Amino acid sequence: MFFFDPLYFVFALPALLFGLWAQWRVQSAMKRYGQVQNAARFTGAEIAQRILASSGLQNVPVELSQGFLSDHYDPGAKVLRLSHDVYHSQSLAAAGIAAHEAGHAIQDHTGYLFLRFRSAMVPAVQIGSWLGPILFMVGLFTTAIFGQTLAWAGLLLFAATAVFALITLPVEFDASRRAKELLEMQGFVFSADMQGLHAVLNAAALTYVAGAAQAISTLLYYAFLLTGLRGQEE
Repeated sequence: MFFFDPLYFVFALPALLFGLWAQWRVQSAMKRYGQVQNAARFTGAEIAQRILASSGLQNVPVELSQGFLSDHYDPGAKVLRLSHDVYHSQSLAAAGIAAHEAGHAIQDHTGYLFLRFRSAMVPAVQIGSWLGPILFMVGLFTTAIFGQTLAWAGLLLFAATAVFALITLPVEFDASRRAKELLEMQGFVFSADMQGLHAVLNAAALTYVAGAAQAISTLLYYAFLLTGLRGQEE
């Protein structure tokens, strides 16, 4: 059956293992540097507020969100939300994550191109991420009736997910770069703390690389199935 095709794991397993390793890196960095106090002894919320204010974004509220590592900036609502462990913590890890999310707010304010592209793609990705695989599966099983048109339509819809994941990479890397510069420039961390800050933000960035790898591997698997099927028909 398609759902249990062993070939899928040839494509997906490397990305899956990379994703698990990336998650382990994040948890390890958070556990280690969540115990190290930042130089300013400010909470994540206070650091985010000060960075936003220094960037002319006093109108962007910093709110408490639910869930572990649920930190994010909402460009639609113009709100920065931090998880409990970041919002209230004075740790180096909290400082890095709070500054990273503030970096997204600054990207939005300055019209950072890749963030604008990513925001514009959200509706298409929300549809393509679930409808694409469904259309692909239905199309794959009904090629004798409808040909490959439906399956290719599903593949193209899902391709938006892979493109979205790729566009996310420069957005996240740039936000981390801004975070490191702002934290050191404004005295929230010492130079000696930069190694820990790099560890936290680089580990977080790896999860986005893993997400892109997983989306691309699935897309390649779909394409392999269709091109292989076409070769059999010919």
